[in-house]
Amino acid sequence: MAKKELTVEEKLRQLHELQLIDNQLTQLEILKGELPIEVADLEDEIAGLDTRLKRLETNVKDQEKEMKRHETNIQEANALIIKYKSQLDNVRNNREHEALNKEIEMQHLEIELSEKRIKDGKIAVTSKQESLDEARTRLDIKRKDLATKKVELQKITEETEKQEKKLKKEADKVRKNIEERLLKAYDKIRSSYRNGLAVVTVERNSCGGASQRTTQMQLELGMLKKIVACEYCGRIIVDRSIAYADTNISAPVEAE
Repeated sequence: MAKKELTVEEKLRQLHELQLIDNQLTQLEILKGELPIEVADLEDEIAGLDTRLKRLETNVKDQEKEMKRHETNIQEANALIIKYKSQLDNVRNNREHEALNKEIEMQHLEIELSEKRIKDGKIAVTSKQESLDEARTRLDIKRKDLATKKVELQKITEETEKQEKKLKKEADKVRKNIEERLLKAYDKIRSSYRNGLAVVTVERNSCGGASQRTTQMQLELGMLKKIVACEYCGRIIVDRSIAYADTNISAPVEAE
Protein backbone atom coordinates (compact mmCIF):
# COMPACT_ATOMS: atom_id res chain seq x y z
CA MET A 1 0.00 0.00 0.00
CA ALA A 2 1.44 3.38 -1.05
CA LYS A 3 2.20 5.96 1.63
CA LYS A 4 -0.24 8.82 1.97
CA GLU A 5 1.14 12.02 0.43
CA LEU A 6 1.81 14.48 3.25
CA THR A 7 0.91 18.14 3.06
CA VAL A 8 3.63 20.80 3.23
CA GLU A 9 2.46 21.66 6.74
CA GLU A 10 2.82 18.03 7.86
CA LYS A 11 6.30 17.80 6.32
CA LEU A 12 7.33 20.97 8.10
CA ARG A 13 5.98 19.70 11.41
CA GLN A 14 7.99 16.49 11.04
CA LEU A 15 11.19 18.30 10.11
CA HIS A 16 10.77 20.66 13.02
CA GLU A 17 10.05 17.79 15.41
CA LEU A 18 13.21 16.03 14.25
CA GLN A 19 15.20 19.23 14.75
CA LEU A 20 13.94 19.60 18.32
CA ILE A 21 14.87 16.00 19.14
CA ASP A 22 18.32 16.50 17.62
CA ASN A 23 18.66 19.70 19.66
CA GLN A 24 18.15 17.70 22.84
CA LEU A 25 20.70 15.11 21.70
CA THR A 26 23.13 17.97 21.08
CA GLN A 27 22.52 19.27 24.59
CA LEU A 28 23.42 15.84 25.97
CA GLU A 29 26.66 15.95 24.03
CA ILE A 30 27.32 19.44 25.43
CA LEU A 31 26.93 17.99 28.93
CA LYS A 32 29.90 15.76 28.18
CA GLY A 33 31.77 18.89 27.12
CA GLU A 34 35.29 18.37 25.86
CA LEU A 35 35.76 15.19 27.90
CA PRO A 36 35.52 12.73 24.98
CA ILE A 37 38.11 14.75 23.03
CA GLU A 38 40.32 15.14 26.12
CA VAL A 39 40.16 11.39 26.79
CA ALA A 40 41.07 10.60 23.17
CA ASP A 41 43.93 13.15 23.23
CA LEU A 42 45.29 11.74 26.49
CA GLU A 43 45.14 8.19 25.11
CA ASP A 44 47.11 9.33 22.04
CA GLU A 45 49.63 11.19 24.18
CA ILE A 46 50.09 8.18 26.47
CA ALA A 47 50.62 5.92 23.45
CA GLY A 48 53.24 8.37 22.17
CA LEU A 49 55.00 8.48 25.54
CA ASP A 50 54.96 4.67 25.71
CA THR A 51 56.62 4.50 22.31
CA ARG A 52 59.22 7.11 23.34
CA LEU A 53 59.95 5.24 26.57
CA LYS A 54 60.51 1.97 24.73
CA ARG A 55 62.78 3.70 22.23
CA LEU A 56 64.81 5.34 25.01
CA GLU A 57 65.07 2.08 26.94
CA THR A 58 66.29 0.33 23.79
CA ASN A 59 68.84 3.10 23.18
CA VAL A 60 70.13 2.83 26.74
CA LYS A 61 70.49 -0.95 26.46
CA ASP A 62 72.29 -0.63 23.12
CA GLN A 63 74.61 1.99 24.58
CA GLU A 64 75.37 -0.20 27.59
CA LYS A 65 76.14 -3.14 25.29
CA GLU A 66 78.49 -0.93 23.29
CA MET A 67 80.25 0.18 26.48
CA LYS A 68 80.69 -3.44 27.56
CA ARG A 69 82.14 -4.24 24.14
CA HIS A 70 84.73 -1.49 24.61
CA GLU A 71 85.50 -2.75 28.12
CA THR A 72 86.18 -6.15 26.59
CA ASN A 73 88.38 -4.48 23.96
CA ILE A 74 90.42 -2.84 26.74
CA GLN A 75 90.87 -6.17 28.51
CA GLU A 76 91.96 -7.86 25.29
CA ALA A 77 94.33 -4.97 24.45
CA ASN A 78 95.95 -5.13 27.89
CA ALA A 79 96.40 -8.88 27.51
CA LEU A 80 98.06 -8.35 24.16
CA ILE A 81 100.35 -5.65 25.59
CA ILE A 82 101.50 -8.07 28.28
CA LYS A 83 102.02 -10.73 25.66
CA TYR A 84 104.00 -8.46 23.31
CA LYS A 85 106.15 -7.10 26.15
CA SER A 86 107.06 -10.64 27.19
CA GLN A 87 108.07 -11.36 23.61
CA LEU A 88 110.46 -8.39 23.60
CA ASP A 89 112.90 -10.41 25.73
CA ASN A 90 113.18 -13.02 23.00
CA VAL A 91 113.54 -10.87 19.86
CA ARG A 92 116.39 -11.76 17.52
CA ASN A 93 116.80 -8.47 15.67
CA ASN A 94 115.78 -4.81 15.58
CA ARG A 95 113.06 -5.44 13.00
CA GLU A 96 111.20 -7.82 15.33
CA HIS A 97 111.73 -5.41 18.24
CA GLU A 98 110.29 -2.53 16.24
CA ALA A 99 107.33 -4.61 15.07
CA LEU A 100 106.43 -5.61 18.65
CA ASN A 101 106.71 -2.00 19.84
CA LYS A 102 104.33 -0.92 17.06
CA GLU A 103 101.83 -3.60 18.13
CA ILE A 104 102.10 -2.43 21.73
CA GLU A 105 101.57 1.17 20.60
CA MET A 106 98.50 0.12 18.55
CA GLN A 107 96.99 -1.60 21.56
CA HIS A 108 97.51 1.52 23.68
CA LEU A 109 95.70 3.52 21.00
CA GLU A 110 92.87 0.95 21.03
CA ILE A 111 92.62 1.34 24.80
CA GLU A 112 92.50 5.15 24.54
CA LEU A 113 89.83 4.97 21.86
CA SER A 114 87.72 2.49 23.85
CA GLU A 115 88.10 4.59 27.02
CA LYS A 116 86.88 7.65 25.09
CA ARG A 117 83.92 5.67 23.71
CA ILE A 118 83.07 4.46 27.22
CA LYS A 119 83.24 8.02 28.55
CA ASP A 120 81.01 9.31 25.74
CA GLY A 121 78.69 6.36 26.31
CA LYS A 122 78.31 7.15 30.01
CA ILE A 123 77.40 10.76 29.17
CA ALA A 124 74.85 9.55 26.59
CA VAL A 125 73.37 7.02 29.04
CA THR A 126 73.09 9.68 31.76
CA SER A 127 71.32 12.03 29.34
CA LYS A 128 68.96 9.31 28.12
CA GLN A 129 68.31 8.19 31.69
CA GLU A 130 67.25 11.74 32.59
CA SER A 131 64.92 11.76 29.58
CA LEU A 132 63.58 8.37 30.68
CA ASP A 133 62.87 9.62 34.21
CA GLU A 134 61.14 12.71 32.83
CA ALA A 135 59.07 10.65 30.38
CA ARG A 136 58.08 8.18 33.13
CA THR A 137 56.98 11.05 35.38
CA ARG A 138 54.93 12.60 32.55
CA LEU A 139 53.44 9.23 31.68
CA ASP A 140 52.40 8.65 35.30
CA ILE A 141 50.73 12.07 35.45
CA LYS A 142 48.94 11.53 32.12
CA ARG A 143 47.69 8.11 33.19
CA LYS A 144 46.27 9.57 36.39
CA ASP A 145 44.61 12.38 34.41
CA LEU A 146 43.17 9.84 31.98
CA ALA A 147 41.79 7.69 34.78
CA THR A 148 40.12 10.74 36.37
CA LYS A 149 38.59 11.96 33.10
CA LYS A 150 37.38 8.47 32.20
CA VAL A 151 35.55 8.28 35.52
CA GLU A 152 33.97 11.70 34.87
CA LEU A 153 32.98 10.72 31.34
CA GLN A 154 31.59 7.37 32.48
CA LYS A 155 29.49 9.09 35.13
CA ILE A 156 28.03 11.58 32.64
CA THR A 157 27.48 8.83 30.07
CA GLU A 158 25.61 6.68 32.58
CA GLU A 159 23.45 9.65 33.57
CA THR A 160 22.53 10.52 29.98
CA GLU A 161 22.56 7.09 28.33
CA LYS A 162 18.92 6.27 29.07
CA GLN A 163 17.67 9.64 27.82
CA GLU A 164 19.97 9.48 24.79
CA LYS A 165 18.62 6.06 23.77
CA LYS A 166 15.06 7.32 24.14
CA LEU A 167 15.72 10.40 22.01
CA LYS A 168 17.51 8.39 19.31
CA LYS A 169 14.56 6.02 19.18
CA GLU A 170 12.19 8.97 18.78
CA ALA A 171 14.44 10.48 16.09
CA ASP A 172 14.50 7.19 14.16
CA LYS A 173 10.72 7.01 14.34
CA VAL A 174 10.32 10.55 12.97
CA ARG A 175 12.96 9.97 10.28
CA LYS A 176 11.00 7.01 8.88
CA ASN A 177 8.11 9.35 8.08
CA ILE A 178 10.22 11.96 6.28
CA GLU A 179 10.83 11.52 2.58
CA GLU A 180 14.42 10.71 1.64
CA ARG A 181 14.97 13.90 -0.35
CA LEU A 182 14.04 16.14 2.58
CA LEU A 183 16.00 14.00 5.02
CA LYS A 184 19.16 14.29 2.94
CA ALA A 185 18.71 18.05 2.70
CA TYR A 186 18.12 18.28 6.45
CA ASP A 187 21.25 16.25 7.29
CA LYS A 188 23.37 18.24 4.83
CA ILE A 189 22.26 21.60 6.22
CA ARG A 190 22.61 20.38 9.81
CA SER A 191 26.19 19.23 9.22
CA SER A 192 27.08 22.65 7.79
CA TYR A 193 26.52 24.49 11.06
CA ARG A 194 28.30 24.06 14.38
CA ASN A 195 25.06 24.37 16.34
CA GLY A 196 23.41 21.72 14.14
CA LEU A 197 20.37 23.84 13.24
CA ALA A 198 18.81 22.95 9.91
CA VAL A 199 15.24 24.00 10.72
CA VAL A 200 14.59 27.40 12.29
CA THR A 201 11.55 29.47 13.14
CA VAL A 202 10.73 33.06 12.31
CA GLU A 203 12.04 35.07 15.26
CA ARG A 204 11.46 38.80 15.63
CA ASN A 205 10.26 39.03 12.03
CA SER A 206 13.42 37.43 10.65
CA CYS A 207 15.01 34.06 9.93
CA GLY A 208 16.10 32.45 13.19
CA GLY A 209 19.32 31.40 11.47
CA ALA A 210 20.45 34.40 9.44
CA SER A 211 18.48 37.13 11.22
CA GLN A 212 17.23 38.25 7.77
CA ARG A 213 13.80 38.20 6.21
CA THR A 214 12.25 39.27 2.91
CA THR A 215 8.66 40.02 2.00
CA GLN A 216 8.68 37.11 -0.44
CA MET A 217 9.76 34.73 2.33
CA GLN A 218 6.96 35.96 4.58
CA LEU A 219 4.35 35.41 1.87
CA GLU A 220 5.58 31.91 1.04
CA LEU A 221 5.60 30.87 4.69
CA GLY A 222 2.03 31.97 5.15
CA MET A 223 0.77 30.22 2.00
CA LEU A 224 2.20 26.80 3.00
CA LYS A 225 2.56 25.90 -0.66
CA LYS A 226 6.18 24.80 -0.46
CA ILE A 227 9.08 24.31 1.92
CA VAL A 228 10.98 27.57 2.20
CA ALA A 229 14.73 27.85 2.67
CA CYS A 230 16.39 31.06 3.84
CA GLU A 231 18.08 32.77 0.93
CA TYR A 232 20.89 33.89 3.26
CA CYS A 233 21.78 30.80 5.35
CA GLY A 234 20.00 27.98 3.49
CA ARG A 235 18.17 26.70 6.56
CA ILE A 236 14.59 25.47 6.31
CA ILE A 237 12.21 28.04 7.80
CA VAL A 238 9.12 27.14 9.81
CA ASP A 239 6.45 29.60 10.91
CA ARG A 240 5.98 29.73 14.69
CA SER A 241 2.30 28.85 14.37
CA ILE A 242 3.34 25.49 12.86
CA ALA A 243 6.46 24.95 14.91
CA TYR A 244 4.86 25.05 18.33
CA ALA A 245 1.41 23.74 17.58
CA ASP A 246 0.60 20.42 19.30
CA THR A 247 4.10 20.00 20.78
CA ASN A 248 5.45 20.14 24.30
CA ILE A 249 9.09 20.36 23.17
CA SER A 250 10.85 23.61 23.96
CA ALA A 251 11.89 26.05 21.29
CA PRO A 252 15.28 25.58 19.59
CA VAL A 253 18.31 27.51 20.73
CA GLU A 254 19.32 30.67 18.92
CA ALA A 255 21.39 30.05 15.82
CA GLU A 256 25.05 30.97 15.65
